[in-house]
Amino acid sequence: MKSKIELQGELKRTGTAYLMFWFLACHYGYVGKWGVQLLFWFTLGGCGMWALVDLFRIGGIIRRYNAIIYAEIEEVEEKKHERQLEKFAALKG
Repeated sequence: MKSKIELQGELKRTGTAYLMFWFLACHYGYVGKWGVQLLFWFTLGGCGMWALVDLFRIGGIIRRYNAIIYAEIEEVEEKKHERQLEKFAALKG
């Protein structure tokens, strides 16, 4: 399992995603969806229609990606807290 710091380093920023979209059309690759990214490139952004829709979807894509990372961070924190409680119980008991 990754540490909290490693997971925090994986969080993505919406502004960076928009920059990737405008300059490289690589916003799906930014969140690790390379299959979708290749399809986006091969269809030229769905002949522009897919690209137009993505202008409004990028924020949601990043929020969903980050929600998964936040859930993993919370899991790491819970396990850390459980270990601390076990140590405390062992010292006390």
